[in-house]
Amino acid sequence: MRAGLVRQALRKQPWSFAGPFITQCLAAALVTGALGAASSLPAGSDLAAFAGVLVGLAVYLSAIIVGVTMSSTIARQARDIALVRAVGAAPGQVRRAAAGQAAVVAVPATLAGVPLGTVGGSAWVDSLVTHDVVSATVTFEAHPAAFPIALAITLGTSVVGALIAAIRPSRVRPAVALTDTAAPRRQLGPIRTLLGLLFVAGGVAGSIVISGLDADAAEQSAFFVLLAMCVGAGLLAPALLRVTAPLALLLGPIGRLAADNLAARARSYSGALVPLVLAAAFALIKIAAHTTAEHVTGRPQPASDVWLDYSGTAVYTVFAAVAALTTLITVVLGRRRELALLRLAGATRASALGVVVCEALIVTVTGLLVAAGAAAATLLPMLPTAPYVPSGVVVAGVLGTALVVGAGMVAPALGVMRRPAIASVGDGS
Repeated sequence: MRAGLVRQALRKQPWSFAGPFITQCLAAALVTGALGAASSLPAGSDLAAFAGVLVGLAVYLSAIIVGVTMSSTIARQARDIALVRAVGAAPGQVRRAAAGQAAVVAVPATLAGVPLGTVGGSAWVDSLVTHDVVSATVTFEAHPAAFPIALAITLGTSVVGALIAAIRPSRVRPAVALTDTAAPRRQLGPIRTLLGLLFVAGGVAGSIVISGLDADAAEQSAFFVLLAMCVGAGLLAPALLRVTAPLALLLGPIGRLAADNLAARARSYSGALVPLVLAAAFALIKIAAHTTAEHVTGRPQPASDVWLDYSGTAVYTVFAAVAALTTLITVVLGRRRELALLRLAGATRASALGVVVCEALIVTVTGLLVAAGAAAATLLPMLPTAPYVPSGVVVAGVLGTALVVGAGMVAPALGVMRRPAIASVGDGS
């Protein structure tokens, strides 16, 4: 029966697994490229140590984002899980089916990601030579254990994320689960709330600790502070989105509908908030560290050092942004029937799209506010003075975040609404 449940899920909603597949493919590529680059650089050098840090960042970032995206995908199957429970599926069968879905996605994604990471890692090492960061004798060498390490990360974290998402729908009575899917719960569970508060508190405590460390140790530890803050924000995201949702009321009747929708679907969008905040906050921290140093000293930093740091930052930022993008697209595609019913109830295509635009604005504002808070908690203990961020960087960050959210929400909604509303309702999509 477990194999049948896995096949049914993959056939009914193949698009919902596209996001996790892309994310896991990029995660495998990121880990593969970082491992190869670290093993290719001269042992014992400062650059090798820097590459080692990149490997650690790749592993932690991949584990968190892969787990979050897979958990979000399984959580959106709550109604289907309730139905199979109603016809006799045992809780253990449901959880094993969820783990099976994660495995079916993770293995081919890793197989595709490892060669992609080899090509990307080789290009990055070649660019180090081009920018005179390393000698021309340095060449990229693939790490022999790249595939098993990447598979362990993608498979392990996706299975854990799937199992966590399947706990409640597999345990509660089918009638209760069906009620939850028809009218989504608006309150955070006590365990999720407690974990979110603990992660945020851990981030704050870590921020206090690194304020007493030397510059190098503080910089190496800052990423863990950022991760703790972002994971905590992700766990508390439904509450955060409900706090900012009333801002949509300023936009009139369409804004009121968007605020209600966002409050009801805050759990769905919370899966995208973690990678979105990570992308924005990580980029801000890295850029602010350089711009503040140049502002205080009045001297530009070595071009090779700036390029080295920014190139690595760009890779991680793009990875997190793509994870947020694919998660948002999956959420909006899962609302096809809802958007069709809205149009059948009398809303024009423009007004239905306006609701999604308002929701996207609130998600953008929430992500930017949380990212600014997480970046501040990370930066302030690291720097001897207040961070200096040029206005152009701030504008670019806001526009970049808005672009990711708009591409993940507005663009797919526009595509969905090109189809006749009655057709979307008729096929149940």
